[in-house]
Amino acid sequence: MSAFINTLADIDSVISDADTDTTASAPATAMACHTCGKSLAESVSDDFCDESCQIQWRVSLAQSSPEDGGQAPDQDQPEAAPVTPVASWLGAPAGVVSRPGHELLDEVTAFLNRFLRFPSEHCAPVVALWFAHTHLADRLYVTPRLILSSAEPGSGKTRVLEIGQYLVHKPEMTISMTTAAIFRLLLDGPVSLLFDEIDAVFSTKGGNNEDLRGLLNAGYKRSATIARCVGDAKSMNVQRFPVYAPVALAGIAGHMPGTITSRAITIHMRKAAYGDDPEEFMEEDVELEAAPLRAELAAWAAAVADQVATARPERPDGVRNRAAEIWRPLLALAEAAGGDWPARTLAACKHFVIDTATSQEESTGVQLLAALRDLYAQHRTDRMRTADILGALHVLEEAQWSDMGDGKPLNAQRLARELKRYDVKPVVFEPTNAGEKAGRGYVAYTTNGAQAQTGLADAWRRYLPPLPPSAPV
Repeated sequence: MSAFINTLADIDSVISDADTDTTASAPATAMACHTCGKSLAESVSDDFCDESCQIQWRVSLAQSSPEDGGQAPDQDQPEAAPVTPVASWLGAPAGVVSRPGHELLDEVTAFLNRFLRFPSEHCAPVVALWFAHTHLADRLYVTPRLILSSAEPGSGKTRVLEIGQYLVHKPEMTISMTTAAIFRLLLDGPVSLLFDEIDAVFSTKGGNNEDLRGLLNAGYKRSATIARCVGDAKSMNVQRFPVYAPVALAGIAGHMPGTITSRAITIHMRKAAYGDDPEEFMEEDVELEAAPLRAELAAWAAAVADQVATARPERPDGVRNRAAEIWRPLLALAEAAGGDWPARTLAACKHFVIDTATSQEESTGVQLLAALRDLYAQHRTDRMRTADILGALHVLEEAQWSDMGDGKPLNAQRLARELKRYDVKPVVFEPTNAGEKAGRGYVAYTTNGAQAQTGLADAWRRYLPPLPPSAPV
């Protein structure tokens, strides 16, 4: 302890000697003021003779140009927010758009393809766009329904929803949910409803689900509400519940109401081929990997929301009316994404709306109009007798006309009833060949007078997509 005290005493001695030497060597004259140069002998400050000199010195310092090697602000350049570095292994922070939209959508598509085997190259991009659109659905006028159907279980329908719940906005995944519960969920704004096993809900044994069907039908438009009486008998009020929300529906094919499929993009899933198994789905791993993608989708959707909400995107020829309406958000998102996404989405739209639209998605009347157009084009005629029409339809393979579901073929009465909805009626017409008797059947042209009707050609133009240019007229 004494050694430590002696050491401190030695240090103090050295410091005292240094102070004494400095004082001894200091100039005899006092220091001068930094501003005016006067002596500081009578000043309380070590730098200035009085307060005014101190203020003057500070003003001159503030007005001078810093010598900082060019680091001073450039007055000719606009101000900009500093670039925030993003740690790539952590993903983008919430609200940060770290890359172009087309790169983000490419990664979402690749993420889907790791765990799924879609039936065509158009499917995964459409699902990726649908996931993205849920993050700005409140800015859109229409949200398309996404239907995932298949002939057999185990085709990947549920897997799409399982992945989607970690990528969409406010997911609500369910197998059975009451209409009243959905009303309450949507009071605070759109949520993404992901329905699995929807075929059980809309099957003939599924009970009365007209309320749910009406909600899903109406809720594809932002302005939609459904009125309900609330309260007890003494204080009953009418409340209008908003029902607008993105909806994805998965189920076995054949049970979906036509009113819903007409508002939907339908993907017919198929089992993966043997030996072409996708990556094993581990939900806890998928949740972690999807989190940064979901944050990026939300940030990017917010950044392009104004552009997408007011866009009038290009669409393929023949995509009209409701089909054009439900595809508009996805086509607009693709245009905002850039890269090859506009072209890819146009091709996907044409694929789903025109190239592969199945008869299952069409009414019996529209299927009949299509069959008649093919028949009249094949015979290169604008008139056919009813008996000839029925005979030709009954022998068509893979068609329903030989069995209309009740074990009986299409007959003249059912044919007339189906076509009457399109203002097409049987008429008596003159034969096309000499020597033939007048016939009774259906003509492609308009007739007036006692046999007034619009003709098949008018119905073909209104309810069927145009024929390819090479097709016979």
